[in-house]
Amino acid sequence: MEALIQLGRIVSAKRKVRSIFLHVLLGRKTRALRRGFSETRRRLLRRPHVVSVFLQLDDPYSYLLSHFLPSFADAYDVDLRLYLSEALGDAYQPAPDMLAEYAVKDCERLARELGIPFLDKGAAPPVEHRLAMLEAIAACQGTQDFNEELSQALSIFWRGDAEAASRLSSVAQQQGRAATIISASQAQQVRLGHYNSAMLHYAGEWYWGVDRLTYLLDRLDELGAARGDGPHRVLASIRQAMQVTLPVAPPTAARGLPPLELFYSIRSPYSYLALGRIFDIVDAYGLELRLRPVLPMVMRGMRVPRHKLLYIIKDAAREAERRGVAFGKIADPVGPGTERCLAVFHYAELEKRGRDFLQNAGEAIWSQAIDVSTDAGLRAVTDKTGLFWPDVKAALAGDEWRAVMEANRESMMASGSWGVPTLRMQDFVAWGQDRDWLLVRHIEELCDTGDGILV
Repeated sequence: MEALIQLGRIVSAKRKVRSIFLHVLLGRKTRALRRGFSETRRRLLRRPHVVSVFLQLDDPYSYLLSHFLPSFADAYDVDLRLYLSEALGDAYQPAPDMLAEYAVKDCERLARELGIPFLDKGAAPPVEHRLAMLEAIAACQGTQDFNEELSQALSIFWRGDAEAASRLSSVAQQQGRAATIISASQAQQVRLGHYNSAMLHYAGEWYWGVDRLTYLLDRLDELGAARGDGPHRVLASIRQAMQVTLPVAPPTAARGLPPLELFYSIRSPYSYLALGRIFDIVDAYGLELRLRPVLPMVMRGMRVPRHKLLYIIKDAAREAERRGVAFGKIADPVGPGTERCLAVFHYAELEKRGRDFLQNAGEAIWSQAIDVSTDAGLRAVTDKTGLFWPDVKAALAGDEWRAVMEANRESMMASGSWGVPTLRMQDFVAWGQDRDWLLVRHIEELCDTGDGILV
């Protein structure tokens, strides 16, 4: 018994040390110091603002990003370096087939909102020419035309232009060079600390696709790297497309709209960041919200590599700051903490306090470093939620919640998503807290077509 108590103390001490480390790592002062050091070093060495961009031919997010790169190079005094690359597989992509299918649907929506042509010359990308196109791109490596050729190839592939793809493929000569170049690009990206495609790297920080491009623009604006006096028209269109205004009161046209389902993980920082905005959206439109928690990926047998974890937590901290959400004092709930929260959520839903419990648990875990694996930590959350502690203890003793969470997981996977947060509104499925604006656009479309009006 004494040994178990001692082991518990050691585990608790390790969690506290990890929490302190993350708090320092994610703090604004640490980031400011890191950025200041990078900029001072750049100036002393008289180097340009180097932005490295890792693009993958058969990745639609790379195509959307490439569409804005010429405007980026025109509007900012940067040395733009493009790399032909591919995202790392295995543990970095736990469901590659689902990701590939979802990415096309997601980018089709994004392209429509951003005004970018997407599969307008064919119903699907010319995958039969992919390998030859890669060799043709690789043949331009090291030339002044490489950036333009890579961007052009992405456009041909993702506009579904089979004829242009065939012409480009016909010029491919040397075989195997593309694989060598891609491997070198992946190695360079790993050295810099990342694993995915459609990524921009600048002075130690990573920015994913069109979604994070504006964050990099803000940073370069602060450094005085913009060439003009005002925002570039094409680049400004990204912010304009993603900016939405919620109604002050639920519109009549929203009556009868289908419920919104939110698949959520207690251990996902992005799930926590999504909550407040999703609550605002459902309240603004008078929607029914169905909260459907699932077990975290690591508790579902999926390994998350260190590089991926580190990027996620840093990106989440950046997202939290931009959204004005408290974040940074973290107590990882993986294991017993997650299971206890899910058991209590199942009970809280019966008491119509599920929404409040998830919000309070998220704040405790991600901004207050409260250890919900302990009675003291969990009770702090349940007391704030207004739940009766003896009833909470009874809920912790049951395991009915397990079947519910598994049903949630199966339902989420059946809709084509494997990760959280996932938003679902009948046939509309979106993955990620940064798709809330697309959800609003979908709701607006339903209201405009009259699909939400009770007759």
